[in-house]
Parts: sequence; structure tokens; C-alpha cells
Amino acid sequence: MKIGEASRVSGVSARSLRHYEDEGLIVPGRFGNGFRDYCQSTVDRVLVIRSLLESGLPVRLIREFLPSLTEEAGVGTEVVCAEFLQEVQSHRDRLAARIAILSDQQAALDTYLREARRTDL
Repeated sequence: MKIGEASRVSGVSARSLRHYEDEGLIVPGRFGNGFRDYCQSTVDRVLVIRSLLESGLPVRLIREFLPSLTEEAGVGTEVVCAEFLQEVQSHRDRLAARIAILSDQQAALDTYLREARRTDL
């Protein structure tokens, strides 16, 4: 299928499909005229990529582990999955730390605003 149909089927913009290709996340085939040709397995891979990106995972991590996440189970799959889960946990922990800092900053601003409004009366 051409990029427009792949975009419609996957719910991902044509621009995002090109970006995924530029990042090495997908490799669509090509028609004789050079147009991209997306097979169903590529569209399925796009759906996995989209889900992982929406979860907040960085492209670097997705690129590193995507081949092992989308291929058939084989030798070493358990090790890769465990390593991937460890990376996801580490990313989640970094996010939690950032959220805690932002929450503290938000609380400080709330306090400041309360005090500022109290003195305006």
C-alpha cells in the first residue's frame, strides 16, 4: 500500500511514517517508480512504534529493542525482554523523579500565589 493508505490504516501521519523511516524504525519497500510500499507487517510495526512513543519511550530505546520486540520468539528473547523491561523501568524512574521536582515547584508557586493574593487585599 502507498503511504497515504498506510497512514489512514495505521492512524499515523505520512510525515510520521517518513520520520520513522528516517530514524531507522521501519523500512518500507519501494514500487518501481520509487514510491514507498507498506506491507501489513510494516503497518503492524508502526502501531507498535506509535504505542511505545505514546508511552513516552525515547526513539533511541525503541530503535534498540524494536527488532526483538516485533520478531518471533527465539533464542535470547527472554534476555532481551528482561533488558528492555529494565530500560523501561529506568526511564519510568527518571520520569517519576522529574514529576516529583515539578510537583515541588508547582507547590512553591501555589504558596507564592496564595501569599501574593493575601497581601493584595
